[in-house]
Amino acid sequence: MKDDRTLIKELIKKIDSLDYVSTDSIPDIELYMDQVTRFMEEHLEHCKRYEDDKILTKTMINNYSKNDLLPPSNKKKYSRDHVIMLTLIYYYKYMLSIGDIKTALSPLSEKYFEKKSGTTLKEIYDRVCKLCLDREHDYVKDILGKFNAATEEFSKDSSGDEEEDAYLRRFGFLCMLGFDVYIKKVIMEAIIDEMRADEEAREARLNGKKDKK
Repeated sequence: MKDDRTLIKELIKKIDSLDYVSTDSIPDIELYMDQVTRFMEEHLEHCKRYEDDKILTKTMINNYSKNDLLPPSNKKKYSRDHVIMLTLIYYYKYMLSIGDIKTALSPLSEKYFEKKSGTTLKEIYDRVCKLCLDREHDYVKDILGKFNAATEEFSKDSSGDEEEDAYLRRFGFLCMLGFDVYIKKVIMEAIIDEMRADEEAREARLNGKKDKK
């Protein structure tokens, strides 16, 4: 069994190893589907939990298009903006429903996809990635705080059985992380509900103007 110090060092190392798909690494030419899946596999390999996990498949891409999560390809070719959208879908699909992802990303597709001037999808993606990466130290600090709190709580009344004590410390740590994820998921869903309500209100206004005409 790993001791607590070794475990937390490995967890922090795992956080440090996490990366993101940089727009500079995305070819500025249109790619065929096979090339897109190969690119995503190579650049998001660090996100795999198990070696045989699939990051992206042709079936996934087709399903995203059918569900209006991904704009149509251009004669079976995909642009850099397609790859950006696929990357965002990849991260969101572990936390949100297909409907929620559609609500969150539809404005990006409608207003910024393949936009050549002004604020572009690439610029938005780069800025969001910077916001997240700039706060990596805060994430590590928060995780260390939870780990220390769980360790302290379950060290108060040691059973004398190190395996049992270690399990309780780690279970406490797991619960704190889980509650944190739950709270953030609730907040994310509330934000998406507001986005959906705003979009429905906008459509109602537009339909009202059409009826008057």
